[in-house]
Amino acid sequence: MNGIEAVTLGASAGGVSALLTLFHALPVDYAVPLVCVLHLPDDRHSHLAQVFSRRLRRPVCEACDKQPVAPGMIYFAGPGYHLSVEQDRSFSLSQEERVHFSRPSIDVLFESAADAYGPALLGVLLTGANEDGARGLARIKGLGGRTIVQDPREAQVATMPRAALAFHHPDHILPLNGIGQLLATLELPECQVNSKPNC
Repeated sequence: MNGIEAVTLGASAGGVSALLTLFHALPVDYAVPLVCVLHLPDDRHSHLAQVFSRRLRRPVCEACDKQPVAPGMIYFAGPGYHLSVEQDRSFSLSQEERVHFSRPSIDVLFESAADAYGPALLGVLLTGANEDGARGLARIKGLGGRTIVQDPREAQVATMPRAALAFHHPDHILPLNGIGQLLATLELPECQVNSKPNC
């Protein structure tokens, strides 16, 4: 897993608990940026960033348009907008058509981040109730990145992991504790760690 410069994570039903479990496994000085899409209803404000920041005691924010991806940050997609990563590794928000009935869509994040990071990206797909993320995870793998799918036997809702496994063969199929342990081993080069969080 050397050379990973960003991690994208996608989940739906059961995702809050799964992500909290993963992020609690990370060291306090963890520097690799984590960019997350959880399926959200359009009609209400998201409190994910505040909840995760309070529970984890680390920098967490809702991604903003034109915001650069910074080390040491956890980013969440906000409700009602697709979240993409541009070639300059900044975020963009859009209100294009829903993907698998979802906006934000995991596929949109994964595919755009794969184009921006190539082999330096790790994609993680967790519990969920539809097929969003399967195509995007395959795109990450196709462009040389690494992929992890939560073991469907452990997932709260197995539909999303099973759809991903039907679509491509990931580098790892792991339970949450195994994913957390693997993420904890990732390190950014020192020259990138010194960039300031931008939230």
